[in-house]
Amino acid sequence: MNYDITIDKTALKFINKQPSNEKKRILSAIYRLPEGDVIKMSGKYNLNRLRVGSYRIIFSVEDEKLLIRIVDAGNRGDVYK
Repeated sequence: MNYDITIDKTALKFINKQPSNEKKRILSAIYRLPEGDVIKMSGKYNLNRLRVGSYRIIFSVEDEKLLIRIVDAGNRGDVYK
């Protein structure tokens, strides 16, 4: 199944601020979703977490629409706040 991927403005802003090699790593991991180091977040309705080194990508999956929406991205300690 191929999912369409949308990236919210705040996540895209964080990704674009990263050095080019890190940006490539993050985007590569995003476009491989729903594979990777993915864990469903506890206490959060329909949100998942993708780990890419010290970065975390927060996303939701809408299976009926085949859509993955990247909600937020950030450093490990900052993204959950």
